[in-house]
Amino acid sequence: MKLLHSLILGSGQRHLIVLHGFLGMGDNWKSHAKHWESQGWCVHLIDQRNHGRSFWSTAFNYSILAKDLKAYLDHYEIQKCTLLGHSMGGKTAMFFASQNPEYITQLLVADIAPKAYPAHHQQILNGLASLDFSILKSRTQADQELSNFVPEVGVRQFLLKNLYWIKKEQLGLRINIETLKAVGEIVGEGLESHQKFDGPTLFLRGVLSGYISDQDRLILHHHFPNYALKDVEKAGHWLHAENPTAFLNSIESWWV
Repeated sequence: MKLLHSLILGSGQRHLIVLHGFLGMGDNWKSHAKHWESQGWCVHLIDQRNHGRSFWSTAFNYSILAKDLKAYLDHYEIQKCTLLGHSMGGKTAMFFASQNPEYITQLLVADIAPKAYPAHHQQILNGLASLDFSILKSRTQADQELSNFVPEVGVRQFLLKNLYWIKKEQLGLRINIETLKAVGEIVGEGLESHQKFDGPTLFLRGVLSGYISDQDRLILHHHFPNYALKDVEKAGHWLHAENPTAFLNSIESWWV
């Protein structure tokens, strides 16, 4: 089985595994990882398949993403870890913890619930798929083209982190856009009723996001009976980037 790419900061046996969200990559978490490294963690910033520097594959669902993670942990002989996932990465983390609880000391899920969400990334995916790098020769040109689909500057800046230079004057995307265009419904899937994790679990909710509602407490408790929910003020779905100080404080006042 192919191994996921990662950036590992720190050393020792206090392993913190971080899973990025849809269309993201582990590098998005580098500043947080440096902070956690200074606290004695060995931080693994993982690129999930079809993202970042990890391998591409047409096979893509949460069962497969969880198997990728298990293969990664086994490769590095990690028997226990703290697992943190944001958005899609949070879904992978929840799925993995329910299937492999023996690996997880504590679970942290950033701004996603174990429920199903309707597909809502299609405009973004269409915009990324429209980028013709035989014509577009700079990040500025790519940004201008993407603005026809994604008017929000901050969202475009996040998405354009996926651009890289294949060679001189030849840009490309690190994400497998053709596969990811076809998995919108899969990304939104919720956990099945029987999938549960009894260990300590923290859900972090961006107050301005709307991804986790007060009504979702019932489903959180059903799947994760030992859960806590913390609000991150002045932050939406990208809560770790929009209010990093509050995000870190919320985590560090909870975990062990």
